[in-house]
Amino acid sequence: MAPRHHRPITRRKLLTAIAGAAVAGPAAAVVAPHALASVTSGSAGPAPRTAGALPLKVVNNTGSYTNSSVHLYIVGNQDGKQVRVTQDGALSPVSLSDNGPDGFTDYAISLAGSGATTLSLPYMSGRIYVALGDKLKFKAVADGNGNAALQYPAGWVKSDPSYPVLHDCAEFTHNASGMFCNTTMVDMFSVPLSIRLTGARDSTTGTLREGGRAQAFAAVKKSPAFAPLVVDDLRIIAPGHGLDAGIFAADYFDPYIDEVWSTYAGRDLTITTNAGTFTGRVSGGTFGFTGPAPVSFGKPTTRDVLFCDGRLAAPNDGTTGPVAAVLGAAFNRSTLAGSAAQPATDPASFYRGDVTNLYAKSVHAATADGKAYGFAFDDVADFASYIQDTAPTGLQLTLTPF
Repeated sequence: MAPRHHRPITRRKLLTAIAGAAVAGPAAAVVAPHALASVTSGSAGPAPRTAGALPLKVVNNTGSYTNSSVHLYIVGNQDGKQVRVTQDGALSPVSLSDNGPDGFTDYAISLAGSGATTLSLPYMSGRIYVALGDKLKFKAVADGNGNAALQYPAGWVKSDPSYPVLHDCAEFTHNASGMFCNTTMVDMFSVPLSIRLTGARDSTTGTLREGGRAQAFAAVKKSPAFAPLVVDDLRIIAPGHGLDAGIFAADYFDPYIDEVWSTYAGRDLTITTNAGTFTGRVSGGTFGFTGPAPVSFGKPTTRDVLFCDGRLAAPNDGTTGPVAAVLGAAFNRSTLAGSAAQPATDPASFYRGDVTNLYAKSVHAATADGKAYGFAFDDVADFASYIQDTAPTGLQLTLTPF
């Protein structure tokens, strides 16, 4: 199977504009991701509201929280409209009138009294949130076009009303082409989640090693640079968000960025993508590549590296995008200066430098299959906790032991 940065469906497409559509406010989080493709029905006529109807089983194996203490939310987009899934599996549009007296919606889905909970997942693109103990504060607001949208929880923002709540999420796109889903640590790591997708194959990802959560927290706490990202026993905040919050150094990656720029001022870097091979060298401060098309990158900042954005942004153009993805991954994994052929594919070579993304390293080390979404381009060379199936028959989300 080709690496995901070579394939047409990626998390970056799944979450197109997820950050750009935020509604103004001191603690405004993002609104729902846009669907990957238009939703179609297998029969003539318009698709029904519950098109897809994929069985979703939710299993609470935390060992610490009863089913009555687990609150589930399925929110996202369908045909460009903000929607949420109700207890009976129906799609319901987000409405400003959904806000209660406290100013927030209550879209929580209750789990069964005991054992597994079976629901139905319609065609849509979005997130499945779990909150343990308390409920999350989703707020219905008007977006820039006057349409109803949601402010999502932002566990990395102290002023966010959901900040004290133990919660996490999985991401998915479910449409006529299949089911595409992942467990994500791109923003933060909190609740251990595993997803199993059945259909043409039987795939599972996200499962933590025994004690993996505690090990990840401990590993991050040991580093003076990363320790401030640990919020009690609630979560570890991703370093990019930590940088924005002033608790992670804005120049952390700068020495490694300088090393890369210096290294490739004197020799070529080769990047192999599905579009072909690109050869680059730094000249005049710019990393320029020749190949199927000329692409170039200015010297990134630490923030660019952590968010895989800014001067490392990856447009869906088939050339600059794939090269940017490989560069972003190689920076975070600290393989770029030491290997002139990218992407590096041996995980034993990842995160070995003094300057590296220790957060990503720690969440990868915590998982049973070594896969995690520790940064936006973690799908490069297939190291992301991502699974897909073009003929899905069922999805299971398991809250695994702490």
